[in-house]
Amino acid sequence: MSEAKNDRRDFLKMSALAGAASLSAKAFAEEESGDQGLPKRQLGRTGEKVSILCLGGWHIGSVKDESEAIRIMHAAIDEGLTFFDNAWDYHEGGSEEIMGKALAQDGKRDQVFLMTKNCNRDAKGTRQCLEDSLRRLKTDHLDLWQFHEINYDNDPDWIVDEGALAEALKAQEEGKVRYIGFTGHKSPHIHLKMLEKHAWDTVQMPINPCDYFYRSFLNEVVPRANARGVAPIGMKSLAGGRLASENVCTPSEAIRFALSQPISSLVTGIES
Repeated sequence: MSEAKNDRRDFLKMSALAGAASLSAKAFAEEESGDQGLPKRQLGRTGEKVSILCLGGWHIGSVKDESEAIRIMHAAIDEGLTFFDNAWDYHEGGSEEIMGKALAQDGKRDQVFLMTKNCNRDAKGTRQCLEDSLRRLKTDHLDLWQFHEINYDNDPDWIVDEGALAEALKAQEEGKVRYIGFTGHKSPHIHLKMLEKHAWDTVQMPINPCDYFYRSFLNEVVPRANARGVAPIGMKSLAGGRLASENVCTPSEAIRFALSQPISSLVTGIES
């Protein structure tokens, strides 16, 4: 059993390294250097360009010292990492609140492409979620608003039938939301079902070296999203830390692998 486990680990590690070394020409075809160093890529058909890395809201909310969290966000912006992620439920709203404080200083809000996520599936909850996020983030609009954790078979139907999508589109007409997308962690087939519900701007999903071996988002979702002009956004490049803890690959290798794929950006956690 131990030998089999080691063989699997060695194989996965070689896969990660191979993916990191063989950069996809398509993934980098439209990449360009950002004004402050970090490259940018096209965000699907939106016409926007975003930094290839996106600062994860969950992790920034985990930083215990508020001033340190703000320092990290300001340093990220200074280095050209200007795509910021968040969600209504991260740390019970704490992540949005600390990010709002950081972006309220020295015109930082105007320097970032700000994304957060809606955790509700009905119209009333969706509107409340939006107003909460705008208040916490101290902004009058979101650059990208995504339906969070579309993980269950009934989620795609639910957001349509219960009015959540219609409410999001209304917010877009009001100028409170610029672009709309969705995220999910579990099954490519649910993403594919969701893609049929609307002309989304973005779709967020796990992208890591193990993807090819189980429920492959890279094989099943990314090509279809790109064909429609829907921007793929990666996350979970270390599979929740397991790839590093089991010595499959280093964090750097996992990031390089993800960015070698035809995605627009990769959400990554930064805590120091």
